[in-house]
Amino acid sequence: MGWKSKGLESNTKSFVTKKWTLLLCIGCFCAGMLFSDRMWTVPEAEDKVVSLETGIKDERLKLVTEGCDPIQKDVKRGSKNILGEVSKTPNAIQTLDKTISNLEMELATARAMQESIINGSPISDDLKIPESSGKRKYLMVVGINTAFSSRKRRDSVRATWMPQGEERKKLEEEKGVVMRFVIGHSATSGGILDRAIEAEDRKHGDILRLEHVEGYLELSAKTKTYFATAAALWDADFYVKVDDDVHVNIATLGATLARHRSKTRVYIGCMKSGPVLAQKGVRYHEPEYWKFGEEGNKYFRHATGQLYAISKDLASYISINQHVLHKYANEDVSLGSWFIGLDVDHIDDRRLCCGTTDCEWKAQAGNICVASFDWTCSGICRSVDRMKDVHRRCGEGKNALRTATF
Repeated sequence: MGWKSKGLESNTKSFVTKKWTLLLCIGCFCAGMLFSDRMWTVPEAEDKVVSLETGIKDERLKLVTEGCDPIQKDVKRGSKNILGEVSKTPNAIQTLDKTISNLEMELATARAMQESIINGSPISDDLKIPESSGKRKYLMVVGINTAFSSRKRRDSVRATWMPQGEERKKLEEEKGVVMRFVIGHSATSGGILDRAIEAEDRKHGDILRLEHVEGYLELSAKTKTYFATAAALWDADFYVKVDDDVHVNIATLGATLARHRSKTRVYIGCMKSGPVLAQKGVRYHEPEYWKFGEEGNKYFRHATGQLYAISKDLASYISINQHVLHKYANEDVSLGSWFIGLDVDHIDDRRLCCGTTDCEWKAQAGNICVASFDWTCSGICRSVDRMKDVHRRCGEGKNALRTATF
């Protein structure tokens, strides 16, 4: 009985063991399948990621080697755009300056017309047609300062370096050079002096009348009025003032000024710094000498009064501010003082002040002078008698203006 019980118990344990072994095997198989599936899925995903990253890196490397990296390309394109805009800035500023200058010129013209109407003064024929004048661009306006008593001087200029009639009109149309004698009115408006000038202008058509009363002590005021009037009548790059006892080579003057066209604010002449004369009764006495410091001091640098030129922007500046610009006794000093504190290029060109004794050999050497006169006389001594001789010796030649290109 005991042995049988033991055998049965042994068989039962064996049966249980086989059953659990089978279940355990199935479970292990399933667990193995599950584990195997998870283990192989992750590497596959990682491989895809690695493969994708590798592909991107290869593509980027290819783009870099070809110089087409999107990031660098955008940076380069941006840098080029920035540099391009920076390079355009000076042109944009220059265009803006010209636009402002044109608006200022139109404003000055309107003010001049308004003042003429308010004062009851007759409006100049040139002021009546600003539209036609404004459309034409000129190189320079040459204003020849003259007086009522200087008829013979004007004729000596007409006979030498100033073209006449159709030749002068052709010079304006083809070369953009305007030339006029500049004179105001007498203290007795409509008197014999004014009538004589009007008759002379009807004959030659080369006189610009200013709303100004003539007088030697009023040269500074006349200079302001001239630049303001000329700037309102003609749209030019430069405005020139010259005395009627000075010899000028117009073609050489035009070529000299044309070299400075790119500059907006230019003041050209023979720069000097003479003594401030405090003693009364002497020529060029300066009543306001105390403003220039101690006695014996010199003026600031300014162009000598025989001939000088200023650019359009400076003429516009004078026109707009003429009512507040201070006038000193000497007009060349006054002009120089108006530009102190402004960003102005002072051009010292000694060819604008040659002597009548050295202009001849300079012309023979090919270095033709722009202007010639005698320093001792502040002009050509006895210019009425000697202008033709100076023109013969120091002139640039008959064909110079005809062949000149500015």
